[in-house]
Amino acid sequence: MSVVGHPEPAMAESPRKARADAVQAADDRGALGHRFLRAGVTTLIWCVVLFLCVVPLGLVVAISFGHKVEGAGWEWAFTFENYYRFLVGANWPAETTFLYLTQLYWSMRYAVVASVLAVATALPFTYLLTRQSRRAQARWLVFLLTSLSLSEVFIVMGWDIILSNNSGLPVLFSASGLTDWMKATGWFDVLRDWGLASPRNVKFKTSEFATVLTMSYLVWPYAVILLYPALSRLDPSMAEAARTMGARPWTVARTVILPAVRLPLMGTALLLFVFLLGGYVAVTVFADPAKQTTAVSVFEHVRGSTLNAPFGAAQSVILLVTAAAFLVLGQRLSRRSEGAS
Repeated sequence: MSVVGHPEPAMAESPRKARADAVQAADDRGALGHRFLRAGVTTLIWCVVLFLCVVPLGLVVAISFGHKVEGAGWEWAFTFENYYRFLVGANWPAETTFLYLTQLYWSMRYAVVASVLAVATALPFTYLLTRQSRRAQARWLVFLLTSLSLSEVFIVMGWDIILSNNSGLPVLFSASGLTDWMKATGWFDVLRDWGLASPRNVKFKTSEFATVLTMSYLVWPYAVILLYPALSRLDPSMAEAARTMGARPWTVARTVILPAVRLPLMGTALLLFVFLLGGYVAVTVFADPAKQTTAVSVFEHVRGSTLNAPFGAAQSVILLVTAAAFLVLGQRLSRRSEGAS
């Protein structure tokens, strides 16, 4: 009997190879589809960023070089007269004024003081918060996140009522006799020197104190939320060891807590500063007219009575450059601090 070869293994391998090829082809098509999908999503994101960020910014920069036509709006041009006006005044070189530089100074002053005040008060609160139970921490964080839903107008209106000369703290001071006590002890004259009292009673409107206090309150929840992750990761045994060795609470805070969170502190203060640099509502309500900010001037020239869009756009660009300069400075300080440590 002749022996016939066995074709069964070859016939069995052929379907398996076909199935493997089909699976590989399906995987290749799936990978190609994923690449196309990823490329499409990336392109869509860049288009959204371009449409919502780059194009408006480019229009503001382009308008800042425009020319104001007296009595007829403005026209496209390429002139630096708006920037000259901001730096040295509209009548330069015949006359030099620093009105708008002064407004930029007050913008930076309000933002610096309010951001530092918010961080300085949020730091001990957040540190104590991280030492509470998880349930208490969750409740406080939910409360702070909920407070962020309140608009700036609503918060400023509340502080306007609290600091009002007719229905707020000045009335309470007068009714409780605290004003008379301050007059008898000499503190009333000190408040008058600080601009916080009239000849009859204390007053908080208009004043730099009320402006800074309101702006600091606006960003205080942000300060707590930004500092919470760094302070929650802080090892409690380090502070306990310092206290065991006889260190006082201030010494523990200065030598243990602050060095451990100095970078988050700098970053939080910088972010709050940039946020407050364009503050508008609190400044218009509480600030003295002679101490208005660049943001208020921008609104007056773009939507107010002046209607000089090119000059308003130029002020916006300068405000943006100022914020960017502080961000770059903060980044360099952070890198230097990291290198030193």
